[in-house]
Amino acid sequence: MEGFDWVPGGHLWAMRYVELRRHTDNDGDRLTPRGVADALAIGGRLRPPYAAFVSTGAARCTQTLEILRSAVDQVDVPITDAPALRSSVEDRWRDAADAVGKGADVEAMRVVDPDLVERESWLLGVALRQLVNGLPDGGRALVVGHSPTNEAAVLGLTGRSVAPLSPGEGVLLVEDSGKFRVEPLE
Repeated sequence: MEGFDWVPGGHLWAMRYVELRRHTDNDGDRLTPRGVADALAIGGRLRPPYAAFVSTGAARCTQTLEILRSAVDQVDVPITDAPALRSSVEDRWRDAADAVGKGADVEAMRVVDPDLVERESWLLGVALRQLVNGLPDGGRALVVGHSPTNEAAVLGLTGRSVAPLSPGEGVLLVEDSGKFRVEPLE
């Protein structure tokens, strides 16, 4: 039974999964033709069924998610907006990333703006925990958001830094009996 672990003493604990992805290539708040093509390609590699499809509310994230949801033939499952997974200080994130340089990870940004990374990682981590807690036992969510706030959410929830996510890339967050681990996505 995928998604379940047998625990000594006879208890069955369900695992929960969150595929946390960055939106694909965009121009402003809309996907480019390449972004659409990349989302279609990613759709062929997904692992449905999904109990939830979640967007930060940005049009580019929702558009990516609409393509992915269609690719797994689950258009009957609504897309939920979760603005708490989107930073309210995106300009500060951009400034910190610019100060560090291309390919900056959250830990490098922490050196430039420690208050930003600490506070935002905590807030985003709380939002990610609420999302996980809302999933049914064995449930899987597909979440499309932004970089570096996706990475900050993982840091805030797990205490673990992940590499910067390029457009369309993501990580798999696994909750197992209240403990979290992060795995790469194919």
